[in-house]
Amino acid sequence: MSEAPVTYQSGNGIALITINRPDRMNRLDDGIVEALHSAWQRLMGCDEDRVAVLTGAGDRAFTAGADLSALPTSLYRGIPGVGVAVDKPVIGAVAGWVVGGGMVLTTMCDILIAADNARFSYPEVKVGFTGGIISNLASRIPHKIAMELLLLGEPIDARRAYEVGYVNKVVAVAELLPTAMDYARRIAATAPLPSRALKRFVGETLPKSPTEIAGMARAEVDTIFASEDWTEGRAAFAQKRPAVYRGK
Repeated sequence: MSEAPVTYQSGNGIALITINRPDRMNRLDDGIVEALHSAWQRLMGCDEDRVAVLTGAGDRAFTAGADLSALPTSLYRGIPGVGVAVDKPVIGAVAGWVVGGGMVLTTMCDILIAADNARFSYPEVKVGFTGGIISNLASRIPHKIAMELLLLGEPIDARRAYEVGYVNKVVAVAELLPTAMDYARRIAATAPLPSRALKRFVGETLPKSPTEIAGMARAEVDTIFASEDWTEGRAAFAQKRPAVYRGK
């Protein structure tokens, strides 16, 4: 496909990040994960964008989860706050199915708006696998509700997600993006320094799952391996000269 797997639109202090494979129900593969990684990096590198809205193209699915025929090898890289340190507010806007890695993404959102057709499911126990990041769900909603979702692998609807505190607001499908953008505009109008500080403080307050912590460590190591200093260090060793490091 020629269209970008994830699109990024910027305006009025808001970044609209869209998973853009509606014909495949926005299933996650390496291409989408890496495009999300780039989108979070772009958000953090753009002073004008103060808040992000994360959504999926179409109304059948925010994402139907990992593409089982092309499993993403490093899902953590596409998760805000794990693969990329994100201290700007992220609002999720979801319609249709929110499955597997989609629930990981929405769990890491600060505010979540759901269309009334949304269905949330984490069915990994039914396919004999788990990546484990989703265990942080138990620090976002009541423990026993989280365990019901994780251990049964059965879906809940938007209303139930609202009742247990996973979703901030349930709206008609046609009102989904306008509602999320309204939240984003109000956040973008506030002072960005305390907004970002509060998000960081909350991030330090919330417990993190073991896999989440491991993903954050891997992301930091990835940064080192991609650095100019790593290239310089290897070159200096091969050339038997002192390395000149720049911290980049």
